Amino acid sequence: MRPRLERLVGELVKFGAVGALGFLVNVAIFNLCIHSFQLAPIRSGVISQVVAIGTNYLGNRYWTYRHIDKNRIHRETMLFFFFSGIGLVLENGILALSHYGLGYTSPLADNVAKNVIGLCLGTLFRFWAYRTWVFRVGQQQDERTEREPRRDDADDTGGHDAGPATPAPAPGGVSGSGAGRVEVGGLAAEEQREDRRQLLK
Repeated sequence: MRPRLERLVGELVKFGAVGALGFLVNVAIFNLCIHSFQLAPIRSGVISQVVAIGTNYLGNRYWTYRHIDKNRIHRETMLFFFFSGIGLVLENGILALSHYGLGYTSPLADNVAKNVIGLCLGTLFRFWAYRTWVFRVGQQQDERTEREPRRDDADDTGGHDAGPATPAPAPGGVSGSGAGRVEVGGLAAEEQREDRRQLLK
């Protein structure tokens, strides 16, 4: 459980860093379109977010999720921009509701609606969609876990080696080394008997 939580936190940190860069790009281009090119708020929001989506894709593909399999990159790219498009509609829908529906038309209100409220909702949605459907983080981690060899059984059975074999006792219940001592003792007893015979003569 803890390694999975650590991976999730790492993803969030990297995703947040990429999102921060995309946020700066988004805000800069949004205000450039409004104030310099005098474009309408919704058009400015769409243009700025399209550029930010491209920035986010490069950051997430080659940094946040660089360890994910790249064999299906065509499908991955299509899904990325599909879910990013949903996030775009979500963010600019909040902006449209604020600007045209509620009548908050100041530049500050537009930035708050799009770059604070809309961005928070869109970021949460994109993070869930990217890791669940685009980069398929959970599925590939489960596949790697299934391919890892299980070591529990090997540790239980192979961790204890049999000790050195005890030599079989020699006939009569005496070991080989003991048999050598008995033999020596037998020669000593024979010599003592020979000495007694010499004394008796």
